[in-house]
Amino acid sequence: MRRELDVSERRACRTLGQHRSTQRKMPQGRADEKHLTDGIIELADQYLLTRHAARQRHTHCFGTEFLGRS
Repeated sequence: MRRELDVSERRACRTLGQHRSTQRKMPQGRADEKHLTDGIIELADQYLLTRHAARQRHTHCFGTEFLGRS
C-alpha cells in the first residue's frame, strides 16, 4: 500500500489504525504451536462429547415433555 500510494510508513499505519511495529516485524509462530493446537482441539472434542452424553442422559431420564420440547 505504501508503494502504491507513495506515502510514508507512519502515514500509512496511522490511516490503517495499525502500530508501525506491525510492519517491521515478521510474525513468528511458536515451535510447539501445532502440538498446542492439537491439544486444544482434543480437549474441545472431549468437552463436546461429555456435554452430548449428559444431554442424552437427561433427556432419557426426564423425557422431552420435561424439557419443554415436543
